[in-house]
Amino acid sequence: MKEFPATMRAMVFEKQGEPLHLKSVPVPKPSAGQVLVKIIACGVCRTDLHILEGELDKPKLPLIPGHEIVGTVVETGKNVTGIKAGDLVGIPWVGYTCGHCKYCKSGRENLCENGEFTGYTINGGYAEYTVADSRFCFHLPHDHSGPDAAPLLCAGLIGYRSYSMAEPAAVNIGLYGFGAAASILIQVAIHQGKKVFAFTRPGDTASQQFALSLGAFWAGDTSLAPPEKLDAAILFAPAGDLVPKALELMDKGGSVICGGIHMSDIPSFKYDLLWGERTIRSVANLTRADGHAFFELLKNIPVKTKTEFFKLEDANVALSRLRKGEIQGAAVLVP
Repeated sequence: MKEFPATMRAMVFEKQGEPLHLKSVPVPKPSAGQVLVKIIACGVCRTDLHILEGELDKPKLPLIPGHEIVGTVVETGKNVTGIKAGDLVGIPWVGYTCGHCKYCKSGRENLCENGEFTGYTINGGYAEYTVADSRFCFHLPHDHSGPDAAPLLCAGLIGYRSYSMAEPAAVNIGLYGFGAAASILIQVAIHQGKKVFAFTRPGDTASQQFALSLGAFWAGDTSLAPPEKLDAAILFAPAGDLVPKALELMDKGGSVICGGIHMSDIPSFKYDLLWGERTIRSVANLTRADGHAFFELLKNIPVKTKTEFFKLEDANVALSRLRKGEIQGAAVLVP
């Protein structure tokens, strides 16, 4: 049996209100059905901030955060099929579903009553190694095999699921919050003939220029109205007050899709904003089918991520800059 180090470096979340701590912890061992993965890179996601700040309030503590993981399988547990040592894999947010609750049985495993989540209830990727359920690992396309692929495992996947909730006939797509998810999704949407309208925080002209450089038809701040009505709006910014603002810009039959796992309260609004068969939807996690469909799609769409790399021990710096809106694209930790 191959020998591995007894310990590894990891950034550990121990208590809300405290920064992550760099620690030496045991290298985990894969149980039946699991794989041990040597981490190449792990993306830093806004969901990580929601966990650290207590907005998602049921983390396993102590916790190794991180759920946008790219790595190489170095060992497999018993009963693992379809994945072998040496395979390059991506590990997403959803780390386990039970398979027998009413949601799993109806093809909606993203709503599983007994789900477990990477970097929240399961140790994640702010480390040198991690273990994962082999059934929830994705083989990555050859063109997305490096550390810059890490944001695809959440920003890309949740963006794709959000986008798939819009009507296929929708052409004018509004994206609110032009971070990692929007910067990936815009490339897919434009490739499919959509017109993208990018909305940013007031004063964030850098993100507006970034959106235009990726092919946005229009970019402006959330106080402005674009030159055309929207057929769908996808909200990645966790600001509930954007929901009625997006509805005001929506054409009849359009959808406002809330793509974040946490959002501030949505203020009340007049019914006439919703009337005309407009809808508001939320996105909860993802299914494995979403992942397989997304990575199959990427084989034919030349999507590139914009990343800024940080050393593992600089995770707190990356999180702070993400919190302040100072990251264009995605922050990625490299052990």
